Amino acid sequence: MKRPFSVPESLYPFESRWCEVDQLPVHYIDEGKGPPILFLHGNPTWSFLYRDIIKELRSDFRCLALDYPGMGMSGKPRDHGHPDYGFSPAEHSRVVEGVVEKLDLSEVTLMVQDWGGPIGIGVATRLPERFSRLVIGNTWAWPMTGLPVKLFSNGLGRGLGRWLILEKNLFVEKLLPAGINKKERLTPEVMAAYRAPYPTPLDREPTAVFPRAILESRDYLAEVQAGLGKLEEKPVQLVWGTDDKAFRKRELRRWQEIYPHARTRLLRGANHFIQEDAAEEIATCIREFFEDG
Repeated sequence: MKRPFSVPESLYPFESRWCEVDQLPVHYIDEGKGPPILFLHGNPTWSFLYRDIIKELRSDFRCLALDYPGMGMSGKPRDHGHPDYGFSPAEHSRVVEGVVEKLDLSEVTLMVQDWGGPIGIGVATRLPERFSRLVIGNTWAWPMTGLPVKLFSNGLGRGLGRWLILEKNLFVEKLLPAGINKKERLTPEVMAAYRAPYPTPLDREPTAVFPRAILESRDYLAEVQAGLGKLEEKPVQLVWGTDDKAFRKRELRRWQEIYPHARTRLLRGANHFIQEDAAEEIATCIREFFEDG
């Protein structure tokens, strides 16, 4: 396949590949040799988010990062015989599972952040024999409760919030920059790369589904939570942005309770999108995670 849009090679110097899962062409990059690391993004990002971490690690690791259907450079389900694909985290997780199996990945280190957590950890709980380590950024893997969550989910997932996402590209134009402290990284070229997958309201549907999925995917999130024990023997590294307004100390403490043996690296001054605010520190932390056994 050809790339659906271009990105400067200086920013994204990787070869694009596609893996077909149930007729859906899933875009991914596969750089370097060594122990495999699978990087999973959230909303509204794509594999581009991990570009600097992969540049740092590909000399010693096999770095894989993919885009969920309808996001990044992956195919749009409506163009590939899946008009009913709903862009839910459960559907994305099954697609990622298909990629892991088709590429026959094993001894994988999984790095997740934002929606990559429920999506990727769901895969790991279903295929625990294929994963060896977890690197967990600012994310969660259980049903969310509380009034702030309900207000966010309903406020952005419906009505005016949904209209702003679809018509004004709210997630890319406003919420993405709000989750990055190093504003100097958001050059016109970088913002163009983040905008590129979502040129029209129809193309932005994947980003509009996620907010309401916080509440609507409770059953799936409960399934992921129920499987967390299957991963309790695996080494876990937490990399946590201290300035994140979405996932704070409460979520960090919960991860530490679930995996009391986990190592924790606080990314001081990093906001929600830790890959933009602390790429070099995350790469160093992953290297140390492997070196320390």
